[in-house]
Amino acid sequence: MNKVILVGRLARDPELRTTTNGTSVCSFAIAVDRRFKRDGQPTADFFNVTAWGKQGEVISQYLRKGRQIAITGRLQTRNYTANDGTKRYVTDIVLEEFDFIGSRSDAGASMNNSQPNNNNSVSLDGNDDIDEDFHLLADDDDVPF
Repeated sequence: MNKVILVGRLARDPELRTTTNGTSVCSFAIAVDRRFKRDGQPTADFFNVTAWGKQGEVISQYLRKGRQIAITGRLQTRNYTANDGTKRYVTDIVLEEFDFIGSRSDAGASMNNSQPNNNNSVSLDGNDDIDEDFHLLADDDDVPF
């Protein structure tokens, strides 16, 4: 089974491109905090994520650096030959599902005004339904149980 579930913050703004056949592809990185801190400082792991089609378009339109996201996907490894002739291997996460979490002001970055005002969550797994019953999740420090 190849399944990855992560909750983190965007480490940079998403980059949306279009393939030669017209398919949208969005690349972004997320920073996921580790449970343990080194010398009192939080540490994070950074993961590259690829989102295809409508999911990629939505992410590039509504998310910016610092915004929190929950993702589900799969690991995919690819390789290429660098300019110096060495073979390089890259492991990415290919997005399957995602949820916007946290608030827009939580990101600390300015978001454009074209965002929906009443929805903080989008979960696209093959359809374009927006979850209107979404309730904002509390921070990890405020666990409800």
